[in-house]
Amino acid sequence: MEIKFENISKSYRRRYALRDFSATLGDGVCGLLGANGAGKTTLISILVGLNRPDSGRITVDGADVKTLGREFLAKIGYLPQYPEFYRNFTVADFLDYMSALKGIPAAEGRRRADELLKIVNLSDAKEKKIGALSGGMRQRVGIAQAMLSDPAILILDEPTAGLDPQERIRFRNLISRFSKDRTVLLATHIVSDVEFIANEVVILKEGRLICKDSPRVLERGCAGLVWTVTLPEDADLAPFDRSIISNMQRGENGVMLRIVSRAKPHPGAVPAEPNLEDVFLAHFGEAGL
Repeated sequence: MEIKFENISKSYRRRYALRDFSATLGDGVCGLLGANGAGKTTLISILVGLNRPDSGRITVDGADVKTLGREFLAKIGYLPQYPEFYRNFTVADFLDYMSALKGIPAAEGRRRADELLKIVNLSDAKEKKIGALSGGMRQRVGIAQAMLSDPAILILDEPTAGLDPQERIRFRNLISRFSKDRTVLLATHIVSDVEFIANEVVILKEGRLICKDSPRVLERGCAGLVWTVTLPEDADLAPFDRSIISNMQRGENGVMLRIVSRAKPHPGAVPAEPNLEDVFLAHFGEAGL
């Protein structure tokens, strides 16, 4: 399936949330990466029909989503940034309810819910009330409801915000599992959410498309911009106050700094292999490049 955004713009009170955004997405995981306020949620809300663009259009396999209407929406599974759960519902009741809303026959919905609860490791929590679940467990319920209709397009908006590291890894693995033969759009500002599972990364900044490619290609594009330098323990770090430092670590040999910079930041600095976090900081670091 091919999703094509063509010159999408959206403004609020004369401020652009999106400006001339164009990109084409295919099957696999696409990481929509950007700082808070970059336009990620606006783009998703337009894609799922919760908002209308000021200009531009979206097509799926060449057909305008406005023309497709419900036919397109039926292809979508969606987990919003702030999902609303009925806390007094049991997990099973909630999934039954969501199946009904999606037009899935009751027997098929229960069968599908049981399959998904097994995949997300919540079979034992089936009769628990959602209000009694941890944040990570609720997010797994959320992705289960998004997958009930076996959608061709899975859209996840900041799905790991607030999760502990173990739950974040668990959720990341679930996303990889569900990405087979479908398009997954994962919006996040957490680089590790997409670094190892995304086929492509789209970076948004202030509503504009900055770059779009595979993580490895984006990393190679930052070659020559990443440095490491080890300084004595008592070294004055004030000269680096305006530098983009992606990591600072104290060890037996002193203080190791990892710096994103166009120019060699210190006579003792040596080039380092870029990672996706370095790419992110190259675009969003306080000093900028």
